[in-house]
Amino acid sequence: MSHHDEITQTIIRNSNMVYRLAYSQMKNKTDADDIYQEVFYRYIRKKPCFDSAEHEKAWFIRVTFNCCKTSLKSFWKTKVCELDETFEDIKVEKEDLSFALKKLPKKYSAILYLYYYEDMSISEISRSLGIKGGNVGVLLSRARRKLKDILEKEDFI
Repeated sequence: MSHHDEITQTIIRNSNMVYRLAYSQMKNKTDADDIYQEVFYRYIRKKPCFDSAEHEKAWFIRVTFNCCKTSLKSFWKTKVCELDETFEDIKVEKEDLSFALKKLPKKYSAILYLYYYEDMSISEISRSLGIKGGNVGVLLSRARRKLKDILEKEDFI
């Protein structure tokens, strides 16, 4: 397999995860698209070598979170009001919790996303985000409570 094919396969393998994670943090399609492009630009530019599939996944998660944090701290995000995105055609089904995750603070939505959507263990989340395992457990518990409150308010449960 050529180096180009290897890069393409790595991008394909991580594409959905990076986009969903970016969307869960940025809460809109346009910003998620920007983060997605930035993450893969960094991957292509740095050409990191991964020891394992877990190392590869952890790298993409960390870079995605870092890009999101940087974007959210930018002057544009802190000083300019976002436009109402009601025009976006987002299909929400009862089983799809993305609408509720968007209402959670980012630290909670990130933990829930990694735990439930990416099937990561508490120790994997701890390593990926650089948070102590006990703190991940506490955040996960609080996130579940907050998610339940949102779902109750929306009459989903």
